[in-house]
Amino acid sequence: MSNKDIEYTTVSEVAGPLIIVEGVNDVAYNEVVKIRMTSGEERTGQVLEAFMDKAIVQVFEGTKGLETDKTAVRFIGETMKLGISKDMLGRVFDGTGNPIDDAPPIIPDERRDINGNPINPYSREYPREFIQTGISTIDGLNTLVRGQKLPIFSGSGLPHNELAAQIARQAKVLAKKEQFAVVFCAMGITAEEANLFIRDFEHTGALERTVMFLNLADDPTIERVILPRMALTCAEYLAFDLDMHVLVILTDLTNYAEALREIAAAREEVPGRRGYPGYMYTDLATIYERAGRIKGKKGSITQIPLLTMPDDDITHPIPDLTGYITEGQIVLERGLHKKGIYPPIAVLPCLSRLMDRGIGEGRTRADHAGVANQLYAAYAEGSDLRDLVAIVGEDALSERDRKYLTFADEFEQQFVTQDRHEDRSIEKTLSIAWELLSHLPSSELKKIDEKFIKKYLSEPKL
Repeated sequence: MSNKDIEYTTVSEVAGPLIIVEGVNDVAYNEVVKIRMTSGEERTGQVLEAFMDKAIVQVFEGTKGLETDKTAVRFIGETMKLGISKDMLGRVFDGTGNPIDDAPPIIPDERRDINGNPINPYSREYPREFIQTGISTIDGLNTLVRGQKLPIFSGSGLPHNELAAQIARQAKVLAKKEQFAVVFCAMGITAEEANLFIRDFEHTGALERTVMFLNLADDPTIERVILPRMALTCAEYLAFDLDMHVLVILTDLTNYAEALREIAAAREEVPGRRGYPGYMYTDLATIYERAGRIKGKKGSITQIPLLTMPDDDITHPIPDLTGYITEGQIVLERGLHKKGIYPPIAVLPCLSRLMDRGIGEGRTRADHAGVANQLYAAYAEGSDLRDLVAIVGEDALSERDRKYLTFADEFEQQFVTQDRHEDRSIEKTLSIAWELLSHLPSSELKKIDEKFIKKYLSEPKL
């Protein structure tokens, strides 16, 4: 008799989202487990650890109502798999991969292990092609390219979900017509937020090219550990089997990390920084590193993970480790939000490490790099002058300093600020940038090639 035909009724302990099964034989790490309760309800679990004749199993639907002496456990002999099909586009799934949009079940083309296979570093292709999000602070100063992983660091109460929805509906690849899809994965969000996303995508027509995976705040915490892996398995199928360019939005990775910490606490592991498990870096890397391009494949996977920083602390372990693995960051600032600026993207701490390879002639525009550098430098100087004004007053500034101080305010109001439904082209973004730079003396524009100043500067100042 194979192990998958044996039902064990030897659950000895329930600890948080975990159960311990004794007297087992031939059980493997990551093996899927079916758990039958006395009511007849069946739940799904996964083996976290197997040693001697014991197995520690995490239960995805939670352990509420489980009775140790009346629960039957069956190990099915394979890892967690997701049924994948092109029909998933336009559909909404829950934390275990089941449809929740009242439409018929998906008939899968095949079933794949949700843990995926790592991309061979030799087979990776360098990300170069520009993705237009329609948001000036991203497209103009922190450009996103195909195959990149560019996280958004936010704080509690900031409009990161609105920004995620805007990126999802507006993101597109330019030039030649290519298939573009969005895989949207939300972990631990409220029902209200989930409805906001669904209504937004339905109203704008973006749902037709979107696959949504939702785990709500009142759903089992443990589902958040497998949800991003399901979403990325779907993305890999769309990208590398169907040759689509896929944007994966993961929100909120902080809730994912909290689920990891809950499992680690239940297993009584020695905690790392702030109670998070010591292997969190490795675990996050198994998610982030599933983005990229593969030589010989037309499709690509681009990731935008969103995470809320506890107490707005960018040195917190979650954003800190994320910064090491990913290729830059977009940072939302509470101060800008209080000024009524949307999106409240703080330009100075933001970074896109792959921007230089994704912009320029043939991708965005030949003047893009110089304009971006000049904007950044001018805004940084204007921001520094704000601190100086707080000490000595504006009257102590020179005429040049006043221009930079004014520039910083106009930059936030005209370049950073835009409507939640405003989809700016890269040409529009650069046009606004040149209009702002025209208010500075042309002798100050030292980071832009002279030929671009003559071509684009409307009224050069001498």
